[in-house]
Amino acid sequence: MSAPKVLISDKLSPASIAIFQSRGIEVDFKPGLKPAELREIIGQYDGLAVRSATKVTREVLDAAPRLKVVGRAGIGVDNVDVSSATARGVVVMNTPHGNAITTAEHAIAMMFALARQLPEASASTKAGKWEKNRFMGVELTGKTLGLIGAGNIGSIVASRANGLHMKVIAFDPFLSEKRALEIGVEKVDLDALVARADIVTIHAPYTEQTKNILNRDRIFALKKGARIINCARGGLLDEAALHDALKSGHLAGAALDVFEVEPATDSPLFTLENVVCTPHLGAATAEAQENVALQVAEQMSDFLLSGAVSNAINMPSVTAEEAPRLRPYMELARQLGALAGQLTAHVGDEVKAIRVEYEGAAAELNQKPLTAAALAGVLAPMMGAVNMVNAPALAKERGIEVAETVLERSGDYATLLRVTLVTDEWSRSVAGTLVGTGRPRLVEIKGIAVEADFAPHMLYVTNQDRPGFIGHFGTTLAEAGINIATFHLGRDKPGGDAICLVGLDGPVPDAVLATVRGLPLVVRAVPLAF
Repeated sequence: MSAPKVLISDKLSPASIAIFQSRGIEVDFKPGLKPAELREIIGQYDGLAVRSATKVTREVLDAAPRLKVVGRAGIGVDNVDVSSATARGVVVMNTPHGNAITTAEHAIAMMFALARQLPEASASTKAGKWEKNRFMGVELTGKTLGLIGAGNIGSIVASRANGLHMKVIAFDPFLSEKRALEIGVEKVDLDALVARADIVTIHAPYTEQTKNILNRDRIFALKKGARIINCARGGLLDEAALHDALKSGHLAGAALDVFEVEPATDSPLFTLENVVCTPHLGAATAEAQENVALQVAEQMSDFLLSGAVSNAINMPSVTAEEAPRLRPYMELARQLGALAGQLTAHVGDEVKAIRVEYEGAAAELNQKPLTAAALAGVLAPMMGAVNMVNAPALAKERGIEVAETVLERSGDYATLLRVTLVTDEWSRSVAGTLVGTGRPRLVEIKGIAVEADFAPHMLYVTNQDRPGFIGHFGTTLAEAGINIATFHLGRDKPGGDAICLVGLDGPVPDAVLATVRGLPLVVRAVPLAF
């Protein structure tokens, strides 16, 4: 098997190249590629490492059949079409912690610059003026700082602001009361934040829900003399409304590191003295650039070599320590899902719900990636190219309810996974365990005990439990020159419904399958592939 191959298409620290190479990954460093040039060569690579310059569009992804992972050295993934990547089964990672301190420090620096009018005072003094009375500032001590977003960066800003003896309030839909206490903030709703804050600083991602979160109404609802800081993403506030509020004197100042359109070379805000502007410098320190480059290289290497997933936007995380332990369980989940999916695809019924149960040792694991593997197994027979990345999204798109159940009790097996598909007419379960050194093994189909190893090619037959079936079935395969590798039987009761599952050396020809389906006592015959 050839080594994975990664393309770095933006300027990253040389240390990132060294990390890939030290892990045995082939890497090409080609910053500054034009879109057409990127599309022309991306098909050669398993991974793509970018910063913000490269645009990973649907067209780029369409040209990348080998691509497994896109790593963004930075927090945002605005330049990556995450939906298209997910649909194609490509993991998208970012590095949310690598530049968090640097960005938080920039926000604090902007706050000081606003409070003491430092840029204007510096320019005035350098111009030979000594306008001491013109630049009357305000103290930060005792002021109320309103955080919109209290994640990685927002919590660091809160820590620094608490050190300045500011009162910190925060709006964040995902902030729990416990976490608010831990980071020293008062959790409030957005309207309360707008009404109370002397300074508002934004640390939220750009989404449809957060677009213009500080709109015209909220900007003018701020206290007279309030200040706004945005070091997160352009588009989180209404720049035209901000201009009007500043020019009218309603707001005392604003500090912006990001803009709706970047690069921002012409804006009405630039004409106002009470606006501090920087060219998207939030992560622009030597330490941050090194950190995010090293982090993205480590994350991508771990994924390509061991399947570990860190800081993924579109897939559950799997640590490097978990990956080896989870791998056999993921394969078991995938094979169980594939069995249930193939049996369902054969009859064409629409799946309404998929339930995955974990029992015994499996109940103690990280179940999210296992469920994703089971979903991939179920959906692949019906939809084609499905993997752990896009399976949850595809299930959601089709309105399929997905549920996980953890049963800590011990049953007949030390570990057990059960996958159940539900339609409007019926539900069907398959269950399996791990044996030996982690080999997946089937133990149950539709409530009937069937002990069987999975094989690349199998034939599943349901029949009436009557004498003569095995002889007729075996003779049919023998006469067709088909060798039986494994043979497994199960039944619900004597004379009731029976299951025959055989492992074969190759696929069953259509003509032979038709003959099997026509045998006495045969109810159903389905070819399986794993």
